[in-house]
Amino acid sequence: MSETAASPTRCALIVGATSGIARAVAQRLAERGWSLVLAGRDAEALEREAADLRVRHGVGVQTRRFDALDLDSHAGLIDGLDLAAAVLCHGIMLSNDAAVADIHEHRRMIDVNYTSYASVLEVLAACFAERGDGVIAAISSVAGDRGRPSNYCYGATKAAVSAYLSGLRGRLRPKGVAVLTIKPGPTDTPMTHGLTAKGPTATPQTVAKQIVRDIERRRSVCYTPRKWWPIMTIIRAIPEWLFKRTSL
Repeated sequence: MSETAASPTRCALIVGATSGIARAVAQRLAERGWSLVLAGRDAEALEREAADLRVRHGVGVQTRRFDALDLDSHAGLIDGLDLAAAVLCHGIMLSNDAAVADIHEHRRMIDVNYTSYASVLEVLAACFAERGDGVIAAISSVAGDRGRPSNYCYGATKAAVSAYLSGLRGRLRPKGVAVLTIKPGPTDTPMTHGLTAKGPTATPQTVAKQIVRDIERRRSVCYTPRKWWPIMTIIRAIPEWLFKRTSL
């Protein structure tokens, strides 16, 4: 698809819409003429974001409350919506030390990062399969490609998401529905504030530009920035006996 503006009739749902990457994705989609539905826990923050998008880009923007841990509410998230795409951006990141020290917080990270994704993905899958079109995109992470001593607790939740999306992609392909796995590298967002990253971090705007391009091109996997594809290809290929001796 060309980089011309998208049709204003297309609508995208963004779940976890107050996160750093989600806000940048919303701005990028709105620039390209998409109408939006912003879903998240903080109603006031959602309304501020929606008002800014309406004024700045002149697009239609709705807001909906979303609680990742209230699984029974997820079926109603898309009631009355005519969606062409949905992007799941919510999540939490605990340090390995914090996750290991408190199993309840560890489980909360699993439930937010994986269980809630599975719940919402199935709601979206049923909707888009019936429609026979659409794009479902969800944020995983390069951290899910290989278990590293520094962040394997968080990485495990993202590995589960990536595997789920891979299976869902194959299941929905005959229905005309595309499923995009988004794998950002370290990105400068509030969620990563205070965590030490090896090497430079990407801006949410850089990441969002590539995400939106890959949504519109209906791709399957998005490493962002692109440099992470060859990096992670090499890291995945390292034999386990050698990998466990590295400090990656």
